[in-house]
Amino acid sequence: MLCMAEKGNKLAAEFAFRLDAHSGVPVYRQLIDQVLGAVARGALATGDQLPTVRQVAVDLAINPNTVMRAYREMEIRGILDTQQGAGTFIAEIQEALPQQARERQLAQLASEMAARAGALGFSIEELTGALREFDHGREPKRRKS
Repeated sequence: MLCMAEKGNKLAAEFAFRLDAHSGVPVYRQLIDQVLGAVARGALATGDQLPTVRQVAVDLAINPNTVMRAYREMEIRGILDTQQGAGTFIAEIQEALPQQARERQLAQLASEMAARAGALGFSIEELTGALREFDHGREPKRRKS
């Protein structure tokens, strides 16, 4: 499903929701993770409009309540801003933490990701390669068994 947001007279980059029925991750969580990932890599920016709940539900053939749950959670977390009659937009992201705290959290996140990847049999090189592909909006290549 594609979402193109207007920025002035220009269309923002395309953003597509994709569901993985075999991931074991709840659908609403997949939607949240995809929005957060798109914001992190710059595919979505402050002011970009997301499709309506109904449009996402129809395009992905899922219950509208599932989409509503994801949008509502993102709104509570300050990721989305819903304007009655206008739509749902990416909110202005505030950097709440000082730089030192951000660096500490990033180091902890990197350590956790490396540990999880290692436990699943992936090398640091495979993990960083998948992150680079993610950053460029591509699906990570599947590891050959």
